[in-house]
Amino acid sequence: MTVDVPLSVLDLSTVRSDETTTDAVAHTIELARAADRLGYERFWLAEHHGMPGVASSAPAVLIAGVAAATERIRVGSGGVMLPNHSSLVIAEQFGTLVSLYGDRIDLGLGRAPGTDQFTASVLRRGSVDETAQDFPNQVLELFAWFGMAPPLDNGIGSRIVATPGAGAAPEIWLLGSSGFSAQLAGILGVRFAFAHHFAGGDQTPAAFELYRERFEPSAWLDAPHSGVAVAVALGETDEEARRRTLPQQLSMIRLRSGAPGRTPTAEEADAHPWTDAELAFVASRNASQAVGTLSAVEGRIRSLVGETGADEVIVVPQGADTAQKVSTLEALAR
Repeated sequence: MTVDVPLSVLDLSTVRSDETTTDAVAHTIELARAADRLGYERFWLAEHHGMPGVASSAPAVLIAGVAAATERIRVGSGGVMLPNHSSLVIAEQFGTLVSLYGDRIDLGLGRAPGTDQFTASVLRRGSVDETAQDFPNQVLELFAWFGMAPPLDNGIGSRIVATPGAGAAPEIWLLGSSGFSAQLAGILGVRFAFAHHFAGGDQTPAAFELYRERFEPSAWLDAPHSGVAVAVALGETDEEARRRTLPQQLSMIRLRSGAPGRTPTAEEADAHPWTDAELAFVASRNASQAVGTLSAVEGRIRSLVGETGADEVIVVPQGADTAQKVSTLEALAR
């Protein structure tokens, strides 16, 4: 039995310790072309800053490169961290992308900084005091720039037009790992994607339920539509699949311990003196994701769809190199 919902791909453009950022971006293009060829629905790029192992710090720029290198797949952000930016700039950037590539562009919006607080303060020119109300207002402002909602009552919208942007809105999603974004997506009547690939846990189904409970039909979406992102590692055996996750897991452990760096190679991950605590972290993370043989991965994805009612699955392929990630996409596509 195969997974019967559309599959998409989320990529962070990871930089291995033996690579340059140029290599990382080239591998992202290679992975996107594979996803395009294999019939995947979307190819999304994340926004992260100040991380030596992640080259996707400028999603709009990278989206343009990926869209130019592919033919039919939708390309977008998973996501743009809106508090880092002026909503007018995002409207202009994504309006330009729509002008270039038509109805192939997605704009996924998040409210986390995608980095540490110090880097966030540099991005935001010293302002990191964000209240729960700021993000909804920013989203509404963005809607206004796209012409999806009336201008806010601040006089700006009557004096400035987003060009490109006004009348050229991409498909908009709200991204999140909590009930906050789920409820907001429902209230605004937009698509919702949950970051199970790093949030995991029992809160995943609850977020989808909140989204559906709070959903209000809108001019751009008449019924709830949601996606769930899950990390996927495939192997001939469960142990081979687990080993494929180790470079990314070790990179995450180092980041959380305050020592971020480029993503280790498979050889470096194998040679690492794993502690019991680190191995427990790996086991816990993998248990909530889709890691194992093809039948086990398909079963886990079907289970996740059943638990959440998600309309799409966004695959975050794990592996030591692009060949492993492509092989995962090929196996799932078959």
